[in-house]
Amino acid sequence: MDYKLYTLYWNVVAYISQKIEVSEWGQSVVKEISEFIIKTEPEIRGFSDKNLWRMKQFYETYKDSPKLSPTVREISWSHNMVIFSRCKTPEEQEFYLKITKQEGYSKRELERQIYASLFERTMVGQSTLSPALREMDSELVNTFKDTYVFDFLNLPDIHSENDYRKV
Repeated sequence: MDYKLYTLYWNVVAYISQKIEVSEWGQSVVKEISEFIIKTEPEIRGFSDKNLWRMKQFYETYKDSPKLSPTVREISWSHNMVIFSRCKTPEEQEFYLKITKQEGYSKRELERQIYASLFERTMVGQSTLSPALREMDSELVNTFKDTYVFDFLNLPDIHSENDYRKV
């Protein structure tokens, strides 16, 4: 999605969000706005009432995060939908926004990484390093990390790494 379209979405939904917040408008106005846009500007896509509510959620998730606002505009809308709907903390959102941009994840790969708890594994991996190594280049930190995802093995929920090591 291009930067201009994000800016358009951001501005439209910022206006809607502010109007709803100060109770000047009721919730039914979103459907009316959607119908008005679709009727008057039929060549513009993406303004269904459901999309407007998603855009509102997107706006409200990132409006107080000026650090993340530029990054969300650099990845696709579908990637953003996955991140802001499945990540619980701003730190987790920032992590997946940056890694999606850096690694060029597809939507499916992003979902897989979130499901496999890449953020949590990365944070645990960094916390086991000495403070001196953590202060070094962030790329170096990830060099010392070996993580594996064995979802395909269908292991029971409770298992120990020691149970699977060679003796």
